[in-house]
Amino acid sequence: MRVRGLWTGNSREHRGDSNGVIATVAYARFRWERRQKRLRLENHLKEERETGFDQGNGAILNLVAHLGMTEAEIIDAAFRSKFIQRRVALDQDGRADRLLLSYETRDIERDYPRRPGKPRF
Repeated sequence: MRVRGLWTGNSREHRGDSNGVIATVAYARFRWERRQKRLRLENHLKEERETGFDQGNGAILNLVAHLGMTEAEIIDAAFRSKFIQRRVALDQDGRADRLLLSYETRDIERDYPRRPGKPRF
């Protein structure tokens, strides 16, 4: 008869535990990377808006060049963000041509400042 100690048990019994830990760590890293990409996009668009460059609008191709992310990653980050507004640019025939992204704070006074002598909208 063979006696097994606490740490010398069958490795198959503990394999399930380690797989769960590895899966949890991998999922946490995946979520963290997605969050970092969203924050990079938000910060870039916020900077553009504050400096007045490109009026805070970002075409996807320009963002790919500036951020080094794929189009899919940028679109994914934009749709998960509370602060990124998505707009569609139309071509001459009135069809959707480009997707533009802009940073909005949800504060109407900051996002749409009043111009002297003109209505806000």
